[in-house]
Amino acid sequence: MLTKQQLRKAGNSYVVTIPKEEVERHGWHEGQLLEVQVNALELRPVLGRELQETVDRLIDEHEDALRYLAGR
Repeated sequence: MLTKQQLRKAGNSYVVTIPKEEVERHGWHEGQLLEVQVNALELRPVLGRELQETVDRLIDEHEDALRYLAGR
């Protein structure tokens, strides 16, 4: 199972939940021991193809002006 979950505070501990659907799909039950490997994720938004093409075109068309503004 690979899932993305947010770390939350619960009292004096931190918890990561497993969605009910995943527990049922795997046949796990409350109290069962599970091996868990945790890694931090960095999520970055991804532009849709059309929007990325528009941004690229605008950057090409106005590169000098954008560089000027970036330097201010």
